[in-house]
Order: sequence, then C-alpha cells, then structure tokens
Amino acid sequence: MSALEPIEIGIVISCAMVVLVVLGMRVAFAAAMAGITGLIWIFWAKKGYDPSQFTWALTIAAKTAGQVPHSKVASQALSLIPTFIMIGYLAYHAGLTRALFEAAKRWVGWMPGGLGVATVFATAGFAAVSGASVATSAVFARIAIPEMLKIGYDKKFAAGVVAAGGTLASLIPPSAILVIYAIIVEQDVGLLLLAGFLPGAVSALVYGGLVVILALTFSNFGPPVSGYSWRERILSLLPALPIFSVVLIIISFVYNPFGGDAWGTPTEGGAIGAFIVFCMALLKGMRWAELKSALLETAKLTVMIFTVIWGVLIYVRFLGFADLPAAFAEWISSLDQSPWLTLVLILLAYAVLGMFMDAIGMLLLTLPVVYPAVMALNGGESVGAADSAFGMNGTLCAVWFGILVVKMAELCLITPPIGLNCFVVAGVRPDISVQDVFKGTSPFFIADAITIAVLLAVPSIVLYLPRLLLGP
Repeated sequence: MSALEPIEIGIVISCAMVVLVVLGMRVAFAAAMAGITGLIWIFWAKKGYDPSQFTWALTIAAKTAGQVPHSKVASQALSLIPTFIMIGYLAYHAGLTRALFEAAKRWVGWMPGGLGVATVFATAGFAAVSGASVATSAVFARIAIPEMLKIGYDKKFAAGVVAAGGTLASLIPPSAILVIYAIIVEQDVGLLLLAGFLPGAVSALVYGGLVVILALTFSNFGPPVSGYSWRERILSLLPALPIFSVVLIIISFVYNPFGGDAWGTPTEGGAIGAFIVFCMALLKGMRWAELKSALLETAKLTVMIFTVIWGVLIYVRFLGFADLPAAFAEWISSLDQSPWLTLVLILLAYAVLGMFMDAIGMLLLTLPVVYPAVMALNGGESVGAADSAFGMNGTLCAVWFGILVVKMAELCLITPPIGLNCFVVAGVRPDISVQDVFKGTSPFFIADAITIAVLLAVPSIVLYLPRLLLGP
C-alpha cells in the first residue's frame, strides 16, 4: 500500500465524509465514522501498514476517540445549552409567547404587513429567552399563522415569516449555536453572547423592513390591523414584561452593571433564568403534562445537539493528527488577493454548505479548519488592531467572525432542501406543505444578504458591546 502523508489522508477522509453527508447520513455518524477511520489510517501508516500492527492502530484509535466525548463535553459552558432551551419551552407554557405577539400586534399592526412585522418582532423578543430556533418556529407556527390567515395573508408568506423569524434565536442571546461556536474556538462565551444583541436587533429590523416593502409593493399582501387605543397598547406591555425582566436579570447577573467582577457564570445565569420562567409557568397554571412535555422536548433537542458534538469532536481530533487546519490556514493566508475577498468567499461557501447540512453540524465540521484560516488572514490571534487586516485585534476578530458565521448558519435553517425550521412549521401546520414554506422564506434570503453586508461593512455593530465590556 502506498504511503500517504497525514495531510493527504485528512483530505481523502474529509471528502469521503462530505459524500456520506450528501448521500443522507446524519452528520454525527458520518463525522464519527470518518474520524475513527482516519485515526486508524494515520496510526497504521506510521507503522508502514504492517498487518501485524493493524490491531495496535485500531486500539490506539479507539482509545483516542473514546476519550474525546467526555473530556470535551464535560464542560460547564456546554451546560448552558439545556438551560437556554428549557427557558424557551417553559416560556411558552407561561403564556409569554402569546403575550409578546399580542403586544407586537397592537404596537406595529397598523403598518403595511403589520401582522408579519409583529411576528418578526415577537420572535425576536422570544429569542431573547430561548436558545433554540426550532422551538421558536414551532411556537409561533401555532400562534401567529392562524392570526395572519384569518385576515387574508397568503399562507406561503405567513409560514415563511414564522420560519425566518425563528432563525433570530440563533443570533439573539441566549443562543445555543453561539455557545457551541465559543467552545469550539475557545473564546469567552459571555463575550459572544453579548455581541449577538445588536446584530440580532439589526436582523429583526431588516426582516421587518422587508415585510413592509413587500406589503407596499403587492396589493392585498398583508392588510394592517388597526383600532387599538394607546391605553390598550400600553396595557398589552404588562403581560410581556416578564420576558424582558428575565433577560435583564440574566444579563445583570453575568455582566454586573455596577462594575467589578461578574456575579456568576453564564451557566449560572441561564439556570436562574430557567428557574424564574419555571415559577412564572407555575403561577400561570402549568400542569404536570405540560411540564413533562417541556422537559422531554428540552431533552430531545439537547441530546440531538450533544450527539452531533460528540461525533464531530472525534473527527476534529483526527484533523489535529492530520495537521489539516494548520495547512489550510497557511494556504489561505498565502493567497494573492484581498483578505476581505477571501472572507466573502468563505461566507459564500457557508451559504452553499447550508443547502446540504444542518447549522450546528456545519459549524462543528468546518470551524476547526476555517477559524484558524480566518485568524491567520487577520494576522494571527495575538495581532493588534493597528497591524491587522480587518482593523481589529485577535479577540475581537474571533467575536466578529463568530457573529458572521452564525448569521450564515441561520440560512441553513430556511434553505432547501433540508431547512429545519421549514420542516418544523410544516409539521405544526399540516395544511401548509414544506414546499410552500420554502417559497415563503425565499424573500428573506435578500434580507439576510443585506444584513451580512451591513455587518461586514460596519463591524462596530457587532463589536460595540464587547468593547464596552473589555474596555480600552
């Protein structure tokens, strides 16, 4: 057998894994299989493919792969994920989602496409207490779509607004995807979560603006909802205030608005938020069946995420032995073209990958290779702002790129053929086909492209709050 270099083995195995994913194998299993196979191959190659040494290579590969799930997943930061997901499901049973939608309807329903705008802003508000876009889409498919259909909205657009609005939970803290990104690239979780607020708000405004433009352009697109007095509008805010109080408590606990050390970790802040929403749900009359449903849905989504993490981490360990990330970073930084152009091409590649992979799997598979390359483009992790390609130091570049790549990951949730949010909405609403949902989300690709362009052109939108926390 001809001997291949570790990098060549890494390329062959990675290509094989991509083929498995495209053919329909789950990312977690394709990545784990590729990782273990690659480790065996590399260790056996070191022994010159001696048949008597194959068992040794298999044993070492199994031990190496077996250590990964516990050593990496037994992280306090990852315990954020189930608490953030649980907050979202409990908030639904506490009646906070309907209160948010009702408040948004009364305040912005008078605009062209008012209920669509209200749905976008309500999903953004709910995203502030929910770490899962899937949960957000499922909840508002039950609440917002019937309201829009009742006054004559096109069912494709109504479903598309809900599916696209659900993606805001990927960016607005608490975000499970941001937590995963922070852990993969070994950056501060709190800093990444803080950085997501303003870009999330910008995304919501761009979505809302798109709905208004569509309503003004097409007749009978989305009739406004009027007739609410100022008193009714103000009163509608009271039931929605608990959402914002929970967000304020979590932020204050983690970032200490009075200065000095933080009062706790993001994990502890998430746990406090979950307990507060749990108490609210009990006060609203949540029954055991509803609590059981919330816990089961939280467990299902958490297990799915952790399974993907386990499988991909085995593949990442193989990449380390193959030295592929360092080689890719060196190649990217040696390209004779503008670093900005290279960054845009990387983001476009994510848009294409999103057609074939789910958001979390895509980030887990690509970041171990792409992140070092982007940092090398900027001048390295220890570079100062004055000497960097993008005008920011290594830490801020990691935060900025994280927001950009998570925003691209949002596209995966509404991109055919496997956009998860679209399947969730279609599952909740059997009268709307998944093809109709995909058609309804298509205008929001333009909105996402505008948002990405704005975040690229004005990095301070992402970095303003992190800079306040880090200081000069």
